[in-house]
Amino acid sequence: MAGNIDNRDKILGILKEKSSLKQDVFHTTINVFNDFKKVIKEMVDDFKTESAKIDKRIAIDFVDKSEYEMHLKVAGDIMVFSMHTNVFEFDKSHPITKTSYIKNNVYNSYCGVINVYNFLSDSFKYNRINDVGYLIGRIFINKELHYYVEGKRQIGLRHNDFVNVQIDKAIIKDIIESLILYCLEFDLYTPPFESVGQISVMEIQEASNNVLIKTGKRLGFQFMAEDDGSK
Repeated sequence: MAGNIDNRDKILGILKEKSSLKQDVFHTTINVFNDFKKVIKEMVDDFKTESAKIDKRIAIDFVDKSEYEMHLKVAGDIMVFSMHTNVFEFDKSHPITKTSYIKNNVYNSYCGVINVYNFLSDSFKYNRINDVGYLIGRIFINKELHYYVEGKRQIGLRHNDFVNVQIDKAIIKDIIESLILYCLEFDLYTPPFESVGQISVMEIQEASNNVLIKTGKRLGFQFMAEDDGSK
C-alpha cells in the first residue's frame, strides 16, 4: 500500500531541518563541555598551588568521570557538571523567544544543556547514597554558541544576554568562578529538629557505613524559596 506522499515529504523535511539541527547543537554543546573541562583543569592547577600555601588540608581536584560528566572538588564541596545528551527548545513563554533573534529563526532557540549540581564531598567519600545535591546552574548553548545561564543569586544575572554574546573560554572561567563562590558561601545548615526526630533501628545499625542517614546543605528547608535572593 502506497504511503501518503505529503506525509513522506513532511518527514523528510523534518529530518533535513530539525534532526540535522539537533545534531549540530549536540556537537556544539559537547565542544563547549570539553572547553569547560580544559578550563577547570587549568583552574585546579592554579588553585592547588595557592591553596597549599593557605592550608595543605584543603582539597581541590578535578575528576573526568565520562564524556558527559565531570566533578570539581573544592574543599568540602563537589560540583557535578553533567551534559544532557538531548537537545531542548525554550518554552514559548520564555522571554528569549520574544527576541528578534529567535523570531527571525526559531531554530536558534534549540539548545544543549549543561547542568551543575552541588553536593557535599563527604557524600561521595563515604558513599552516602541517600544524600542530596542541589541544582545551582544550567547553561544553555545553541548551534551558534549563543548561551544563557540560569542559576542561583547572581550567577544567572551575569550571563543572560542570549541574543548578543557567544560563549568562550573567558566566559566559561567566569561562570565556573561564580559557581565556586556560590558553593563556598552556601553553607551546611543543621536540619530542623522535627525532621530528624526519629530514626529506625536499621538506620542506626547502618550508620557506621554512612549510607542511610541523609545529609544535604538545606535538608528540611525550602531551598528554592530561601536562596533566590542576592546576598
